[in-house]
Amino acid sequence: MRIISGNYRGKKIFIPKDKNTRPLRDMVKESIFNLIEHSKKININIEDSNILDLFSGSGSFGLECISRGANKVTFIENYPLILNILKKNIDLLNAKKSSDIIEKNCFDVLNSEKFSNSKFNIIFIDPPFQEKKINSLLNRIQEMKILQKDGVLLIHRHKSDDINLNDNLNIIDQRFYGISKITIGN
Repeated sequence: MRIISGNYRGKKIFIPKDKNTRPLRDMVKESIFNLIEHSKKININIEDSNILDLFSGSGSFGLECISRGANKVTFIENYPLILNILKKNIDLLNAKKSSDIIEKNCFDVLNSEKFSNSKFNIIFIDPPFQEKKINSLLNRIQEMKILQKDGVLLIHRHKSDDINLNDNLNIIDQRFYGISKITIGN
């Protein structure tokens, strides 16, 4: 796994060896960033953006954002084995100034007042494929009003996932890459 573009282009990052974590494949990551940068439906410049990376795992998505000039990435991860890899990757890229790690379950964090004054340009939601409580996350994000007005939610699911996403989510685009389904909305 590597950083695709930006200041850390080509830099390899650590990935977990266990099968409980599924890193975002380079092809999918590259496609997501191409959509963000070139779609007429999305009006976001990664540079100087604030990113919330839920279920961040090894940090592949958030670190790619930092490499491309994001102002700050807030990583939320609670799996101890993966937290160590996430921290090693942030250290490897010398990205501590642009990173904030919250070592808690994202459901708990989003039910706290931690983000009451925060606004994010991109919220990346990449839970384990078996996670079914996606709509409760979307509801909480909407209740807290933590997505910027022109911001986007990026949701990574298995292509066969049949969860009907929250009716309040305006789906901008949906793409399939191998076994992955990426839904972009606001």
